Amino acid sequence: MEITHHDYEKLIKIGCQDLLCFATYAPKSYTDTSVLQSIQDDPIGVVEVKIFHANFIRNRKILKIQALMTQFQTPLEMIVFNASSFHKNTFSDEKTLYVLGKIEYKFGKYTMIQPKIIHETGQITLKFKSVALKNTIITQLAQKLLTKQNLISQGIPEHIAMHIQEIFNPTEKFLKEYQKNNAFPPPYLNALKWTEIYAYLKRLSKKRRYFHSKYICNGEYQSFIQSLPFNLTSSQKETIQTIAKDLNSPVGAKRLIMGDVGCGKTIVILSAVMMAYPHKSLLMAPTTILARQLYEEAQKYLPSFVGIKLITADTKEKIQSQKNIFGEEKHFIIGTQALLYREFDVNDFALVMSDEQHRFGTKQRHQLEKITEEKTSEDIKKPHVLQFSATPIPRTMAMLNSSLIDFSFIKDLPFKKDITTTIIDKTNFNHLLHHIQTEVAQNRQVVIVYPLVEESQNFKYLSLKEGKGFWEKNFQNVYVTSGKDKDKEQVLQDFTNKGSILLATTLIEVGISLPKLSTIVIIAPERLGLATLHQLRGRVSRNGLKGYCFLYTHTKDSMRLQDFSKNLSGFEIAELDLKYRNSGDLLNGERQSGMEFEFFDIKDDQDILIEVKQALQQTLH
Repeated sequence: MEITHHDYEKLIKIGCQDLLCFATYAPKSYTDTSVLQSIQDDPIGVVEVKIFHANFIRNRKILKIQALMTQFQTPLEMIVFNASSFHKNTFSDEKTLYVLGKIEYKFGKYTMIQPKIIHETGQITLKFKSVALKNTIITQLAQKLLTKQNLISQGIPEHIAMHIQEIFNPTEKFLKEYQKNNAFPPPYLNALKWTEIYAYLKRLSKKRRYFHSKYICNGEYQSFIQSLPFNLTSSQKETIQTIAKDLNSPVGAKRLIMGDVGCGKTIVILSAVMMAYPHKSLLMAPTTILARQLYEEAQKYLPSFVGIKLITADTKEKIQSQKNIFGEEKHFIIGTQALLYREFDVNDFALVMSDEQHRFGTKQRHQLEKITEEKTSEDIKKPHVLQFSATPIPRTMAMLNSSLIDFSFIKDLPFKKDITTTIIDKTNFNHLLHHIQTEVAQNRQVVIVYPLVEESQNFKYLSLKEGKGFWEKNFQNVYVTSGKDKDKEQVLQDFTNKGSILLATTLIEVGISLPKLSTIVIIAPERLGLATLHQLRGRVSRNGLKGYCFLYTHTKDSMRLQDFSKNLSGFEIAELDLKYRNSGDLLNGERQSGMEFEFFDIKDDQDILIEVKQALQQTLH
């Protein structure tokens, strides 16, 4: 059934853009004005009463009314709080009225608190949250549009459609179940969840746009993999094969490759470069130090015939005089956001990648793709797009977003990380100090992460500036960076080469490789998200070195921190994060526009999501 323009205008007024959205615009309450046939089991409903007497209690605003339930010939005591003379006149002696409320049997008598006078009996009325339209108009619209047949035509299964229809056309049986807990019975609540997530995914699937790829890439990459001085994990191999299939297609790839800290995604990146060769590939990293690190890895492992170029803000002067910063011999360009502000020939671009993609805004990633697209009068061709992240998200979140982008997961690690995580407080400080002295004596490195740079009166922990004096006094080769200082990347580089202890903020969580780092101390860990804690911990034990993570806190009994200390997998940590944060918190900043759910719970409703995705795939194909 087509929605008329007049009906569509009504839907827009209550914030519903289509029929599926309207199907989850459930009433917030129901009123049944049918006259009760029984007063057993404390029912909610309407009875006819004859008033005997009504009096205020001791000059207070409480009106006590004695009446007779005429149908049952049984006395009823009604109480009205915050009563006025209006109520006294309404419930005047000898009046016969219909009243609505909960009838309870207590202390040998029937009572009703806050009775509501009913003028028309035998009706079930729906009350909605909208103030834009009257309840009666929304009810009429729902009963007209939300029929089983209409819902099925939208792809809703018959059993779900029947429950949705009954929510807006309630029967007495449904209402009795609803009134038990003043909430939707489980089958009806599940129908709302099903419909809500179905509507969301259906809208999302329409947002994904497919483009022709600029090039079908089938470059030979197997010999590159065979030339590596180590074996790849099964997850790396599987992901590389998937990317090879993506790139060897006339449709532009759009894939997010998600791995744990230290999963070896750099080799996956380099394999993709070989697939695109002899066409050009572009990789954007969030920081200069990470871009340089990736550049060095590329130089180390890629064949010599693959030209590699590094572009950062520091290379600006060297590049400006050149019309085309990509000479004929340059096939793989690595850079920071400086790439967005360079003029260059993009005709031969086949692949665009971003590392630690969550560090870039959607606008920046889109801009990178935009400058490398190819427009003709008939078509828009785009490079293949790969995004990489070492911050896993919960499986449910990945499933929700998979309508917009394809996902791959690298779960295996090249070597098992051996990191001991210990929760400590000030009573353990001497033990911590001894551990640091031992590690430094063995030419290993330590990072201490402070939550604040400056002193704060309302904070129970020392700031970076307050704490650095102690470490500089008791240890040599101590480096300090707040994350805001201009030379932070040089400080990190100097620390990597000759430092013992680095005092820092959370800036070091992003992909930086510190091969000699064995220990990280995180102060006030309860203030950080589990994903951030995991990224920080992931800086140690990068090459199989025994690693230590100390969580210095005033709340040692925190179950959240205890659970974190027992888990090393980023994917398990992501699920823990979901457990300890409400859905709304998790979705903030990571959600696609409109990912706000009233009924669907991202933590508990994964089974419903799986069922919905299967149903959606059938309707789309």
